[in-house]
Amino acid sequence: MSEIVRCPACGAKNRVGTPPAGKTPVCGRCGGALPWIVTADDATFSRELDAPVPVLVDFWAPWCGPCRMVGPVLEELASELAGKLKVVKVNVDASPMAAGTHRVQSIPTLILFKDGRPVEQVVGALPKQALLERLAPHLR
Repeated sequence: MSEIVRCPACGAKNRVGTPPAGKTPVCGRCGGALPWIVTADDATFSRELDAPVPVLVDFWAPWCGPCRMVGPVLEELASELAGKLKVVKVNVDASPMAAGTHRVQSIPTLILFKDGRPVEQVVGALPKQALLERLAPHLR
């Protein structure tokens, strides 16, 4: 499945699917890194953790007000950290196994994975700068 993503460097629209193993999405026009945001469910969750960059998983639900506040912040981070971060969104109502495996009891819960292992967890909605400070030590 592919989606249309705008390049933060040149503004070109790119149809982005799953990049080759070990690669991140890049712009077809300028070659710049593209924001990498995907949706996962119980069946695809573990596969989405396999990435050459840290993976920030957002466990959320559509009825959750704080989750809706975090969503735009994550989109900004994905754009600003294109090529350095992958964002995976998991709806806990539709994917209870993924949430249960990582003991998600409150939402929003953000878990940062490196090499498939959790290295940082944030529960609740943080302002963008506070979230960046928590993630910064783990980003390449």
